[in-house]
Amino acid sequence: MNFHSIIRCQSGLPRILFSILGVLVWGEVAAGAEDAVAIGSRRELFVDRLLVGELKNTTLKLHEPQLMSPVTQPRPNGHYATVLRAPDKFQFYYRGDKDPKVTWKNQGIEAYHDGEVTLYAESADGIHWKLPKLGLHEHPAFPEGNIVLMNEFMVNHNFTPFIDTRPGVPADEKYKALGGLAFQPQQQAVREKRGPGGLKAFVSPDGIHWKKLREEPVIPEAWGKYFDSQNYAFWSEAEQCYVCYFRRFIGGLRGIARTTSEDFIHWTPFVEMKANLPGEHLYTACTQPYFRAPHLYLALPTRFMEKRGAATDVLFMSTRGGEVYDRLFTQSLIRPGLSNEGWANRANYAAIGIHQTGDTELSLFLTNGRRYTLRLDGFVSVNAPLEGGEFITRPLTFEGKELTINYATSAAGQMQVEIQDAQGKPVPGFSLSECDPIYGDHISRVVTWKKESDVSKLKGTVIKLRFVMSDADLFALKFE
Repeated sequence: MNFHSIIRCQSGLPRILFSILGVLVWGEVAAGAEDAVAIGSRRELFVDRLLVGELKNTTLKLHEPQLMSPVTQPRPNGHYATVLRAPDKFQFYYRGDKDPKVTWKNQGIEAYHDGEVTLYAESADGIHWKLPKLGLHEHPAFPEGNIVLMNEFMVNHNFTPFIDTRPGVPADEKYKALGGLAFQPQQQAVREKRGPGGLKAFVSPDGIHWKKLREEPVIPEAWGKYFDSQNYAFWSEAEQCYVCYFRRFIGGLRGIARTTSEDFIHWTPFVEMKANLPGEHLYTACTQPYFRAPHLYLALPTRFMEKRGAATDVLFMSTRGGEVYDRLFTQSLIRPGLSNEGWANRANYAAIGIHQTGDTELSLFLTNGRRYTLRLDGFVSVNAPLEGGEFITRPLTFEGKELTINYATSAAGQMQVEIQDAQGKPVPGFSLSECDPIYGDHISRVVTWKKESDVSKLKGTVIKLRFVMSDADLFALKFE
């Protein structure tokens, strides 16, 4: 069964199909030749168990992002931030308040949301930021003039844009965004005055000049409860539709729901994602396609500890569509840290946006101007200790000529790769003893057997990959 030949836009597909696919992702169905994973020439990371067959003295390891030193000028800061990568620049969107002393507690929700704006910054490298004077909206609280949206009631609370990569999208709709809230029961007087809530759609040619796609919300208010989070949509090349992950209370806990659309206006009935551990609040979804493997959606949700002073940390999950997240790891990806500031109320949120900011690094952006880095593809590895271990994939088929791997070893460690047939027997010419030993640290290294790398005669046939490793990490593989 080809996983990606089945997952498409959710409209009209029975939910039980997605439950079956979730089981496949979790590796609970014994794999054989009849259900080999067709990876084509896609890059595959080990953020779920789709390719995991056997782990012999090896483990799946979650890697810890490294906090980078502050820069001058400090990066702007605001809740529910989004970092986009345009061809010529990085674009950063974040929430601002005309008067930070005005809150929903002391002035009511109407004054509070009327005081919100969406601010904008730009960067050439994703590290050093500037505030452009746009001349679109003027307010004395923001003398830099970097306001891209103002006077959109409740929309500015969580305005979240994306660059639409759908083929043929009109130039004036190259950027799209969702924003808005649902009214709570005690807020009905304001609702009667200001109109119903829900998620409203906006479009833009450049990410700076925005207009409403239509006046009415495209995702109805009744789905929310209460959308008071970052609700992110994107075009999915893998599913051939728009996908939106949004905030919803599920069984009394803050959770995540998902809906899809073919036109960004009409959305399928939502499904509640299976993500939360017992008693766990997930404040944001922060789910997005990974730019080097867009069929994989990586999630950096905020775990909210309501009874610990509303402390938060950042988790790591993944999904390939459907209603199930893969929770390989229950520990946090990024902890609050040593500073008391990190333990304050709602102090740790990841921005939407995982981007390459160097030849070998990607960056994650957090509140308070923090930036964390990992190696490219470096979220999860198959890890082996010095005494050695093995990792064998599930049966798979591929398209391509060479096998490339993203890996790292210690000075004493190494790795070798064997290609096996569907029954687990070495393929002549690609046995372990014929594999040239691999050691070092590379984002992309071609595997060779007796100095030869051409594996094209095996494309389309069912194989397994056997990695014999010592003091080594395997982050990703790809047939080029």
